[in-house]
Amino acid sequence: MTTTPFPDGFLWGGATAANQIEGAYDVDGKGLSVQDVMPKGISGPRSAQPTPDNLKHVAIDHYHRYAEDIALFAEMGFGVYRFSIAWSRIFPKGDETEPNEAGLAFYDRILDELEKHGIEPLVTISHYETPLHLAEQYGGWTNRALIGFYERYARTLFERFGSRVTYWLTFNEINSLLHAPFMSGGIPIPEGGVPEQQLYQAMHHELVASARATRIAREVAPAAKVGCMVLSMPVYPLTPSPDDALAVMDADHGNLVYGDVHTRGAYPGYFLRTLREKGIELDITDEDRDDLTNTVDFVSFSYYMSIAETADPSKRVTGEGNIMGGVSNPTLEASEWGWQIDPVGLRLVLNQFWDRWQKPLFIVENGLGARDQLVEVDGEKTVVDDYRIAYLNDHLVQVGEAIEDGVDVLGYTSWGCIDIVSASTAQLSKRYGFIYVDRNDDGTGTLERYRKKSFGWYADVIRSNGASLTR
Repeated sequence: MTTTPFPDGFLWGGATAANQIEGAYDVDGKGLSVQDVMPKGISGPRSAQPTPDNLKHVAIDHYHRYAEDIALFAEMGFGVYRFSIAWSRIFPKGDETEPNEAGLAFYDRILDELEKHGIEPLVTISHYETPLHLAEQYGGWTNRALIGFYERYARTLFERFGSRVTYWLTFNEINSLLHAPFMSGGIPIPEGGVPEQQLYQAMHHELVASARATRIAREVAPAAKVGCMVLSMPVYPLTPSPDDALAVMDADHGNLVYGDVHTRGAYPGYFLRTLREKGIELDITDEDRDDLTNTVDFVSFSYYMSIAETADPSKRVTGEGNIMGGVSNPTLEASEWGWQIDPVGLRLVLNQFWDRWQKPLFIVENGLGARDQLVEVDGEKTVVDDYRIAYLNDHLVQVGEAIEDGVDVLGYTSWGCIDIVSASTAQLSKRYGFIYVDRNDDGTGTLERYRKKSFGWYADVIRSNGASLTR
């Protein structure tokens, strides 16, 4: 095909997170984050102190190899690179009044390298790495004090980098807090779990902090575009039963409320009903309500899977990878980690978000985690990852269909564009990248980088602005 639905200026690129790529966890004044005591990922036990088996402490050593990695991104033709700034590099404990200059200088070097290659930065301010001190001494985002700490942190970033960065995201997958409170909100989890009252209050604090950051950006860096970032998950009824359709509506509301607040500036009625029925009364001040009116410029989201829902408790047989609830869809195949593969769901969610919010959309995470095998082809080490190419091709075709539907899509950044430590399992064997990194789950490996087959494929997609996709 020689034509493409992707508009001129569509931003093609990749995405990573500081705690999964940088390593150097105790270098140049960096403090500890919650990730430093999560050696096994979301579901694994928390350690009391950093432990030698935490692969994130070295990760893929991007802290020292960033120039090499960004050059590889440029070779693929990236127009945008999404990365996160580690909060505890800038404020090691999170509650200091003055930032750590060495941390700021590191991200200056990252931006220097991106500018050298003509790559647009897309910066996530908080990506699952609340400073550990704020978790242990304040109870994480359950404490209103974190709004002020985050506000100081965001202002520092906008003042330092606001003239160099156009696109900002306030929180990564902000709707994950109820499901992963320690990783997403720095909330220590007692035996028996975190009370719902505290979880919803923490959610409110994050939403207020996000809105304040949006306001500060407009004051300090008026050219900046600030977006929210949500985990998207289309939900299908398991059967045609109206009760299952209602179960879908309830599940959808649980995810959509975050985008509703970010784009509309107030809590929707269905959410207020949920709070009433749960007997939860949030501490919301008049200042909070005013803050929430600072709505975002665009909505970004991750997309990995869809789920089904049912009102019948006897049918609630979950798939291993359905980390956000729901039940397995019997019509879909799944990845090795149980995440159900549904390219059409990406088109559906793009249309749903556009129809609902009428804000430009940015797909900032999508990809396939798989066990890649390094082989030699024509004297070069590589990975023949046709399965990844097929996955990404099918999803991108659906993005093109959504654009044809009239959806305003700013860009697409494939998740884990270079192999990184998985957030869910803290493994390196769960690989997403176009670039293979020689490091293993036991910490062995040379850290050398090798181009996978998908590297050249994605370069062709970018070069052709999507015309090379197989439809």
